[in-house]
Amino acid sequence: MGDVEIEEVNGGVNGGAEVQQGEEGLGRGRGEGNRMYLVWEELTVALPNFGNGPTRRLLDGVTGCAQPGRIMAIMGPSGSGKSTLLDALAGRLSGNVVMTGNVLLNGKKKRLDYGSFAYVTQEDILLGTLTVRETITYSAQLRLPSSLTRQDIDGIVEGTITEMGLQECADRLIGNWHLRGISGGEKKRLSIALEILTRPHLLFLDEPTSGLDSASAFFVIQTLRNVGRDGRTIISAIHQPSSEVFSLFDDLFLLSGGEQVYFGEAKMAAKFFAEVGFPCPSRRNPSDHFLRCINSDFDIVAEALKGSNRITELQNTLDPLANLPTAQIKTLLVKKYRSSDYAAKARARIREISGIEGLVIEKKHSGEAKWLTQLSTLTNRSFVNMSRDLGYYWLRIAIYVALSICVGSIFFDVGTNYNSILARGACGGFISGFMTFMSIGGFPSFIEELKVFYRERRNGHYGVAVYILSNFLSSFPFLTVMSLSTAAITYYMRAA
Repeated sequence: MGDVEIEEVNGGVNGGAEVQQGEEGLGRGRGEGNRMYLVWEELTVALPNFGNGPTRRLLDGVTGCAQPGRIMAIMGPSGSGKSTLLDALAGRLSGNVVMTGNVLLNGKKKRLDYGSFAYVTQEDILLGTLTVRETITYSAQLRLPSSLTRQDIDGIVEGTITEMGLQECADRLIGNWHLRGISGGEKKRLSIALEILTRPHLLFLDEPTSGLDSASAFFVIQTLRNVGRDGRTIISAIHQPSSEVFSLFDDLFLLSGGEQVYFGEAKMAAKFFAEVGFPCPSRRNPSDHFLRCINSDFDIVAEALKGSNRITELQNTLDPLANLPTAQIKTLLVKKYRSSDYAAKARARIREISGIEGLVIEKKHSGEAKWLTQLSTLTNRSFVNMSRDLGYYWLRIAIYVALSICVGSIFFDVGTNYNSILARGACGGFISGFMTFMSIGGFPSFIEELKVFYRERRNGHYGVAVYILSNFLSSFPFLTVMSLSTAAITYYMRAA
């Protein structure tokens, strides 16, 4: 995983959004001193070709900034570089890509400390056997400082549940293959709630509205907007929001093929497109119009429809965009933006942010729970998950018991003479082999738990050693029951 060196800047920016303070609890009421201004300049990410082909540029010299109290949308068609830009800013790029350019956090190069930022992935990776409140509580016990009392942690958990609008589903199971659970929108808000527990200064989200209906998507982004009011910097990659959702974003960063098409206030993007010659129709969603102008998939559709009567209807009913290739439109937009007043204002704002002095980012020295606390919490969480998941151990225990009875009946009262030695060996070998092969039965459930571990590990929640030890401790009682029950049944039936 490619870590990004990030620079730390000191101060605020004129013309930024007014940020409401006064939030109580962990990390609240920080004031000006803990706001984060993120700047990236001429950022290029390339994927080297190990064959004879050319190097592929995932991002090509993009420049922008994100400010506290404002929520930024990174938009673009599929494959435009949205997730790559998000990963580059968060320091989560894979090791096989090369990044050049400057990524500055409050002006000076500095790695992001534990708890200073959070990253919400596109997939909601959660343990379906836990309730919403249990999930948040376990996460709080893993990550919040040991100096906090149980009452303090419970207060933070309840405050987070309220902040994310999860009160109605707080005591419902998340759900898995055999348990009905919460909705997709509630899962997404729960994923966000887990990452804002430590009140991070900086929040990254990868397509938080993916797979949600318009109402759920609006609720998620509105919740994010409320979260950002206390001075947090929020950057979200989003594919194609509705007009209502799009109106909630303060800033827009538009990408196509790794190139920067527009960066500035979201409400001014339609004006820029109109000035270039591609006005948004009055009844069209602005985000749909922007993507229509820069998405080359429309050219593929038009090419596929050539020769049919449908293409004539398409050209006669749609706006003039249908008569221009997307590559030409994108090239014109990129060229016009670079020489526009919008780009000049963005560059001036970036220079202003980069030159600010006075802001000091606090270092977290005891920002997480003690190792023994993490071990206890992980062991308890894993045990609860295993005990509630039928496929993890209970189904295997039932199969082992049933098999032991069947095998015991076959070798019932086999005796203790010389001729029974082979029979006893066959019985023991069959039981041992079956138990070994049946251990794969819990693998699907273990994979789901491992996904949660990878997500939490990448976000710095805990280490590898404590997870391995906790998993061993939580599984030991179930393994003991399986072994003893199988051995006891077969032993006494053979000896009967």
